[in-house]
Amino acid sequence: MPKEPPSKTTPCKKCPLRTNPCYRAFEGTELKFIEGFKTGELVIEAGEQVLIDGHDSAHLYTVLEGWAIRLKYLPDGGRQILNMAMPGDLLGLQSSLFGSMQHSVETLTRVKLCVFPRSRLFELVAAYPGLGFDITWLAAREEAMLAEHLVNVGQRSAFVRMSYFFAHLFDRAKQANLTEGNKVALPLTQEHIADSLGLSAVHTNKTLRKIRATRCIDWSRGELIVNDSDMLHELGEYEPYDGPPRPFI
Repeated sequence: MPKEPPSKTTPCKKCPLRTNPCYRAFEGTELKFIEGFKTGELVIEAGEQVLIDGHDSAHLYTVLEGWAIRLKYLPDGGRQILNMAMPGDLLGLQSSLFGSMQHSVETLTRVKLCVFPRSRLFELVAAYPGLGFDITWLAAREEAMLAEHLVNVGQRSAFVRMSYFFAHLFDRAKQANLTEGNKVALPLTQEHIADSLGLSAVHTNKTLRKIRATRCIDWSRGELIVNDSDMLHELGEYEPYDGPPRPFI
């Protein structure tokens, strides 16, 4: 779990996320505030914990680089992966509002995080309502994704839920500039997929073979290739995000 943040290394004016047209641009005064709000950056290697369920955190984090997962551990040692965190996503808001995290966050790859003090969150909302709205948007978007995830796990067949899962991940990765054409480096194992979709290892493997047989995707050695996105969306009953540029902090 990260402790004291190091000194700043990436000036907010040169943030690589700012060049992505999928993200909302800051106003001049907002950017100046964020530059003062950010206290540093933190680099965490793959397989490490960022936030722990039931624990407090003095910081909020924006993912600048890399992939992480939000998840809940069960008393019997099992786990449910809730969703993935990618560049531009905000981590730690639950701790700011509820006093402790209601889920854990762990890194899938080497991750770089922008660090913000939780103690100044009210100042941000009071002085910059546009940024406060951005945080509300991010929380609402997270809720919407969790609602879709619940429907996916609870009501769809294994084949449909896995098709939805790949369509959703590729769509989000594309928005985050993580794709190259129809390819994306997807740092997941079959175990991650099983724990995301509530499937056994055997069922996950069988379902993955069925989806590959359609030739709409290929997934191997950590790379997802989407050969036919329209077919994948249809198979997964998935509707891509088509709203305005999304915010980030």
